[in-house]
Amino acid sequence: MIISTKIDLDQYPPSLIVPLSAGEHLPKALGRIADETGVPLSALQQEFKAELSDIHTLYVGESRMHLLGLGKQAGFPEALKAFRSFAHQYAKQLHTQIGVSLTHYHGELPAAQTTEAAVNGLLLGTYQIGRFKTKDLPELHPLRSAGARLELIVPAAAKDDCQIAAERGSAIAMTQMRIMDLVNAPSNKKLPAVLAEWAQQSGEQYGYSVQVMDKAEIEATGLHALLAVNRGSEAPPFFIIMEYKPKEAAGDLPKVGLAGKGVTFDTGGLSIKPSTNMHYMKSDMGGAAAVLGTMEAAAKLQLPVHLIGIVPTTDNSVDAAAIKPSDVIDSYSGKTIEVIDTDAEGRLILADGLAYMTKHFQPDTLIDLATLTGSSVRTLGYHAAALFSNDDALAEQLYQASERTGERVWRLPTWEVYGDELKSDVADIRNLGIRPMSGAITAAKFLEFFTADHPHWAHLDIAGVAFGDSEYTSQKSASGYGVRLLIDYLQHNT
Repeated sequence: MIISTKIDLDQYPPSLIVPLSAGEHLPKALGRIADETGVPLSALQQEFKAELSDIHTLYVGESRMHLLGLGKQAGFPEALKAFRSFAHQYAKQLHTQIGVSLTHYHGELPAAQTTEAAVNGLLLGTYQIGRFKTKDLPELHPLRSAGARLELIVPAAAKDDCQIAAERGSAIAMTQMRIMDLVNAPSNKKLPAVLAEWAQQSGEQYGYSVQVMDKAEIEATGLHALLAVNRGSEAPPFFIIMEYKPKEAAGDLPKVGLAGKGVTFDTGGLSIKPSTNMHYMKSDMGGAAAVLGTMEAAAKLQLPVHLIGIVPTTDNSVDAAAIKPSDVIDSYSGKTIEVIDTDAEGRLILADGLAYMTKHFQPDTLIDLATLTGSSVRTLGYHAAALFSNDDALAEQLYQASERTGERVWRLPTWEVYGDELKSDVADIRNLGIRPMSGAITAAKFLEFFTADHPHWAHLDIAGVAFGDSEYTSQKSASGYGVRLLIDYLQHNT
């Protein structure tokens, strides 16, 4: 798809989207549209109130003009959602030549941000989940067709900024859809080797380095916790290490380390999960997907940051060789772990990832992401990830990024009293708290134990937001959570 910006609408394209805000400027904007189209103003005022995601279609000659409401005080998340929903709902009415005119928009969101939200949302609205269907395939969305063109008519003073924003919105959306494909894929199509291959191909295409350890190298390196989780699996584990620096790096850059849980399917191991909804455990590598996607997007955008991504990946299966509750296992850090519940496996592989990161890369900032606990879902539902941090400034930066992007986080405490629940009589630490409450917090405390007391660490439990219900699929599906949040954080704080 070709994306371009221009300052004049010399003729109507076959499909034209006109975003409008529901404020004091709406009557004047509708008046201008009435004059341009010949549609009676009274009819426009009666049919269209510009509430968020409100849509009204006008026919102007052979063109369709779609008025798209962005509400009274829409921010970036709301605008993105409105454009995405529109692209999904109106796919059959859209042409391959689409225009978006900001000439009538007077909302609080600057033109460049509106442009980015429009492009990102429209492209995400083209996403189709049926990769493995052989018949009854959905029609290709017009914006994904050969020769598709998206023109944005923007204010002259903001044209250059809008072009950059449009390219950024497109770059991020394409990566978001790639990681959504990963998360939505069934486990037999998403073995740990597939994640490793994805990283290697992405690194080759976008110019960042990728090292992949196979099982023999993992054993030689001493990533014992990852090996322990993998014992019940027929598919070998992999340990993915990615490193990005901009091509024109000058001087010392902020160094940020990202670690993501890559459990490609979680049966719970011998502490087996109930069968109800177990098929959704294909999404248990949502943290890994966020890290993979952020590495790719940062390289695409050439962000001025030194970024390291680590993904330990395996599935958690049931076998005679699988670890058992009460086992004591080793870890890369040298600390021993008493396994109380084999379904608390994600924190085990992340323990090795975090310890490896701090030992070999010494990042200035350390962030991990994982679909870790049902406790975080019971606490925050499906609207926010649970945020834990030992650094108030880092927590605030991530919170502000979440407000700007709509990928929300909410901070929970990491008081030392919660760590007391992980004390073990037979090992250095237990992998599960002694009480059936505050599970998300004790999981965070477990991970903190393997950060080598890093002073700027944050953990995001994304179990409730990486995969869920939406208007875009009939079953739960990937949200793409994490990429835009982390890219925004990096853009504003590095």
